Amino acid sequence: MIKFDIITIFPKIFDSYIAESLIARAQKKSLIKININNLRDFTTDNHKTVDDRPFGGGLGMVLKVEPILKAVKKIKKIKKSKVILFTPRGKKFTQKLAYQLSKQNQIIFICGRYEGVDERVAKHVADMEISIGDYDLMGGELPAMVAIEAISRLVPGVLGKEALLKERITKSGGFIEYAQYTRPEIFKSEIKNQKSKIWRVPKLLLSGDHKKIEEWKKNHGKTIE
Repeated sequence: MIKFDIITIFPKIFDSYIAESLIARAQKKSLIKININNLRDFTTDNHKTVDDRPFGGGLGMVLKVEPILKAVKKIKKIKKSKVILFTPRGKKFTQKLAYQLSKQNQIIFICGRYEGVDERVAKHVADMEISIGDYDLMGGELPAMVAIEAISRLVPGVLGKEALLKERITKSGGFIEYAQYTRPEIFKSEIKNQKSKIWRVPKLLLSGDHKKIEEWKKNHGKTIE
């Protein structure tokens, strides 16, 4: 089982996500466990202050190091664990990285907000800085959901049949994505102000020749590393 611990100042963002679909089922089966930790619970002042103005000036507020360190210290109970900070400057999150992280027993996600997070968190608290893409978001909550989903689907049993997972995972931990079709075999498109067209399923997929079908999948697929 993998235990995911999320540190955030907006815990309700995750309510719907963790209660739906395969993620909810995986938790019921005890294949994964997701804990949402409110950063404000780790403050000591009456106002539950988690941010302050940046040294050197600048717009916006920066999340403080003290409550984050306190949260990580209390949450981190398992030896085989990783503390991850989401930041646009971080290492690109890939399928291979998801595969590597799926071998951990506990993953702690630090979700930044506002102008950013005190750099001492990256240097002294987090084990790894991760980015899910070359763009800026309002916080780390969405990246945490992306990472949880990518990692969780690699845990045996989460997708249901284990064969569903083995079918597409490469030896190096990458992932193969190929074109797929389903019924109807022949579909007549009806688009307003356009001439109707017939969209067909490739004949080879209907042939029953499994060897050729596998070759077709390889030729019409992409390996994501």
